[in-house]
Amino acid sequence: MKSGQVHAGQGGSLLSVAGLNAWYGAAHILHDVDLQVEQGEVVALMGRNGAGKSTTLKAIMGLLPARRGDLAFMEHDLQKRQAYEIARLGLGYVPEDRRVFTDLTVMENLATGRQPDRTRPDGRPGLNWSLEAVFDLFPALADMRKRRAGTLSGGEQQMLTVARTLMGNPYCLLLDEPSEGVAPLIIEQMADMILALKARGASVLLSEQNIHFADLVSDRAYVLEKGAIRYSGTMAELAANEDVRLSYLAL
Repeated sequence: MKSGQVHAGQGGSLLSVAGLNAWYGAAHILHDVDLQVEQGEVVALMGRNGAGKSTTLKAIMGLLPARRGDLAFMEHDLQKRQAYEIARLGLGYVPEDRRVFTDLTVMENLATGRQPDRTRPDGRPGLNWSLEAVFDLFPALADMRKRRAGTLSGGEQQMLTVARTLMGNPYCLLLDEPSEGVAPLIIEQMADMILALKARGASVLLSEQNIHFADLVSDRAYVLEKGAIRYSGTMAELAANEDVRLSYLAL
């Protein structure tokens, strides 16, 4: 791995992953993945289709039973926890395929994601979200609050999925391919949303192929190929490194 960064597990990161391996059946997908996310940082996990980006997020979130490695979030060991237990710790997950409840309204979808307000270990309030704050972030949803989610466009469903996850008051958001298959206007709104989360002190681990989108919002990047980290560095370093981009990101 080409990197000037500290390996995961060092320095008390908010989210720390070291030696992560994962399998689908007999297929060994992830190979000793190391990464870390600090408080208030946006980190892009980049690579082509099939590189292992979504699998990495699912493995961190406890959605893959066949995984091995050291995973810690806010100093809690994630290895033996179920996905619902990890969510209750304040790690939010936005899947690529959205998974809204199509027969429920926007308001009902948001209600399914609600968790109690959080308090940090030092006694300070957590990054707690009210309905008003969510609608300020996604004003289009405020006008659709009584519509069934199944009638929304793909981009509107993407916004709803993020908003529903924010109702869980996460400290860190795992965001899978937010720019995939949505209109340019929605991509712009997603970028604004990520920057707004960062301004509030939230952290984001972003799975992404679009280097232009990642460059707008990310501080650092890891590049995956065939389930292994091939490069890590600042987003500016990656954007300037043509060799890495051609080797691991070009289509």
